[in-house]
Amino acid sequence: MPKQADQDPTMQTRPFHERVFVVQKHWASHLHYDFRLELSGTLKSWVVPKGPSMDPAVRRMAIETEDHALAYSRFEGTIPRDQYGAGRVIIWDEGVWIPEGDPQAGYRNGHLTFTLKGGKMRGRWALIRMQTHRHEKHPPWLLIKMRDSHAHVEQHDPIIDQRPSGVLSEHSPQSMMMKL
Repeated sequence: MPKQADQDPTMQTRPFHERVFVVQKHWASHLHYDFRLELSGTLKSWVVPKGPSMDPAVRRMAIETEDHALAYSRFEGTIPRDQYGAGRVIIWDEGVWIPEGDPQAGYRNGHLTFTLKGGKMRGRWALIRMQTHRHEKHPPWLLIKMRDSHAHVEQHDPIIDQRPSGVLSEHSPQSMMMKL
């Protein structure tokens, strides 16, 4: 069970303008990455099917999902088969994010620009909401790496392949699949 936010010292000692972000690698019905940003006391969440890219030319689909409790940012483990999202979860990356401008307004307006300070994902990023159609339950967004000193072309070697392990447990993808 994840720790409660009020018991997690990392959530109490960071500067006010820095907020938690986490990327969880999730082996559910399909392997995907859950990108989460702390905002308004919860974790705003997006499913990124192909995982993040450090290449500014690559736009990754990010499907918004339900908010999660802040304590979920520390979760690694197995979600039982009879529960929603059943499968193995590791923390692939974590750190803090610093919004540019008012993050609540950016979220409402569908354009968040921010800096990530993580173990793998660093530098400036943007989340941009795409046009939503009536039949879509969850709005689609694009996760885009901005051009900066941390960006690089990933034509043949994406970061998800270069650094597949978790940041907390250092579990490899092979060891995770064996536990499923």
